[in-house]
Amino acid sequence: MKRSLDLSTWPRRDHFNFFRKFEEPFFGVTVDVDCTKAYARAKEGGYSFFLYYLWCSLKAANATEPFRYRISGDEVLCYDEIHASPTINRPDGTFGFSYMNWHPEFPVFLRSASAETERVRQSSGLVPAMSGENVIHYSSIPWIRFTSIAHARSFSYPDSCPKMAFGKMEERDGRRTMPHAVHAHHALMDGYHAAQYLERFQEALDAQ
Repeated sequence: MKRSLDLSTWPRRDHFNFFRKFEEPFFGVTVDVDCTKAYARAKEGGYSFFLYYLWCSLKAANATEPFRYRISGDEVLCYDEIHASPTINRPDGTFGFSYMNWHPEFPVFLRSASAETERVRQSSGLVPAMSGENVIHYSSIPWIRFTSIAHARSFSYPDSCPKMAFGKMEERDGRRTMPHAVHAHHALMDGYHAAQYLERFQEALDAQ
């Protein structure tokens, strides 16, 4: 389900009208997140660390309303829920697109996301996911500890979905950290909202 924002009363109306005209309206930030507790929890539970931090990210994004905004023509739509469209790496060095439904209960998400992961790994080609607009585009680059990242985009396609990337996890002094990049449409949100998401993401990673 989704609803249309009343732009006449939206405090960011001027920001929307300004940034939506840009050829490149996306801004990005890259931070290190502490995944010590989340990694230990995944290993103790015997489940995928990737799917666990992906679920934590979706939890934080769904709790941060601007991450559920999408541009549709002259409207801004707010979806009740958003889901994940992550790339899945294959043993042959290629990747495929996938689609994973968000669910507030991790065991439920894990079952369906694990099946989708295996489906893509056993396939070939990109396997485009018919995911629609209510997704976040995720990439995992576990071989590189990056400090910034840029995404390939088709500027002729009206895209307002956030793009997120995760990099190589490293351990130092008993703590595990991982780079996390967030790119979002500036007509829909600002750095303040990205900071809200990042704070909630870290809280989810730290939760017992």
